[in-house]
Amino acid sequence: MQSLNTGTTRTAKLASVDAPRKSAEPGTGASATFAELLQRVKAEGLLDLDPRYYVGRLALNTSLILAGLVAFFAIGDSWFTLIVAVWMGLCGGQSAFMWHDAGHKAMFRSKNLANAVGYFHANLVNGVSYGWWVNHHNRHHSHPNHLDMDPDIGRRTAIFDLKQYASRTRTQKFVVRYQSVLFFVLLVLENAKQQKTAVKAIAKGETKHPVLESAILVARAAIYLAAVFTVLSPLLAVAFILVQTAALGIYFGLIFAPNHKGMAIRDGEEETLDWLERQVLTSRNIRPSWLMDFLYGGLNYQVEHHLFPAMPQKSLPRARELTREYCAERGVPYVEMGFWASYKEVATFLHDVSAPVRAGEAA
Repeated sequence: MQSLNTGTTRTAKLASVDAPRKSAEPGTGASATFAELLQRVKAEGLLDLDPRYYVGRLALNTSLILAGLVAFFAIGDSWFTLIVAVWMGLCGGQSAFMWHDAGHKAMFRSKNLANAVGYFHANLVNGVSYGWWVNHHNRHHSHPNHLDMDPDIGRRTAIFDLKQYASRTRTQKFVVRYQSVLFFVLLVLENAKQQKTAVKAIAKGETKHPVLESAILVARAAIYLAAVFTVLSPLLAVAFILVQTAALGIYFGLIFAPNHKGMAIRDGEEETLDWLERQVLTSRNIRPSWLMDFLYGGLNYQVEHHLFPAMPQKSLPRARELTREYCAERGVPYVEMGFWASYKEVATFLHDVSAPVRAGEAA
């Protein structure tokens, strides 16, 4: 049997926030309901690729990184360079949007060109395995928030359902006890964990091009370490690495935390929800603005991104309008909220899930 758990009553009450209200019609089945929305989206050309847009995005991202490198060498061996470390961490997060969209085939029709963007921004810029990430992320998109099928849930220390508690180690159980706070604190380790996962995935043969990925990761490590230990004193070099890694980890975590956590959690051996409900009921949007669109790289349109993974970022705002309208017509809950409210919702959900642990009711 498949179970559907919306996490908290608070989350359920927010299920229709900001959705335009119209008379609801009953859904007509998996392919029919999504097919109609897809037809509306295609009619406006929202799935058409626009390479020129991404050339501009890549140029902007490259410019941000180059600005950071210029500042790094200009400031030199000074503690002010830690400001640059934070900047480079943020640049790494912006680079993640590039490999993300390349991996979803939202950038270019050429697979080789998309892979080149992916390996450059994932492996070279951030030390993450692009091959591992594509496989991992595709499985997440297929079954978001499913306890057994979504790898994004399985690899976390935090629990999203009490049944996960028994499998945690002693240290992890301590984290779970206070996970509404420690989840955010431990984001400083997110990039370091991804780099560790990259090495393990390549060593286990879990990537298609292990030699290529290994070579890029080794080259990155050599160039990066040579630069920081040549320009900076040993103590400052270590501080720079730690600050940059922490900044990138926090940015990664803050980007992805509001997307699904606190939304419907599912379980069971089979997938029973159709594509439309599977993606909409498990995803949360952050209310858009030019700043949110930039900071989240379009992932603040999480509902639309999950419905149409290959959609270019520039098309997401219009897709949001069509999807909100369609969900209101069909009576499908559509969640969208502000920046701070979304993190409060995540923290509340994590707090509620771990409440039995703090009360001594979980073994």
